[in-house]
Amino acid sequence: MTTRRNALVSALFCLTFAVGSPARSAQPDIYPPPERASADIAAALKIAAASHKRVILDFGGNWCTDCHVLDWYFHDAVNGPLLAANYVLVHINIGHLDTNADIAARYQIPFSKGVPAIAVLDDQGRLLYSQKGGEFEAMRRMQSAAVTDFLVHWKPLARLTRNS
Repeated sequence: MTTRRNALVSALFCLTFAVGSPARSAQPDIYPPPERASADIAAALKIAAASHKRVILDFGGNWCTDCHVLDWYFHDAVNGPLLAANYVLVHINIGHLDTNADIAARYQIPFSKGVPAIAVLDDQGRLLYSQKGGEFEAMRRMQSAAVTDFLVHWKPLARLTRNS
């Protein structure tokens, strides 16, 4: 009986691993090649200046489950429109915590606190917020509402027009 149970447990483990692996490898890459980071930031700052949006720098890696969860939350039905209306999102690939460290340091992002890590810039490129305490490091245990609160808190103030 024990041999039969061990065989069943082994078969279930192998089946779980086999079924789980393709889904993991099918996960899309959200972080571009690391060498694109500086150009992507420059392009985002141009767009932000022209549209009076803020820039979100999302530091993470394609291997990071919490980074993927944050990206899903950024683009869900509630947060997607909020993000698009107020922000330019830039994904910064940090490799395995060994790439683009100079950019992270410039925006006061400590890799030691984990990823994903976020910085928010105004439309002129000034740092408004830097995630120094690993606030989003455990995204898989958080709800989309945490991202909503963040986006609402850091969105630019509405600009008054002459007709207002």
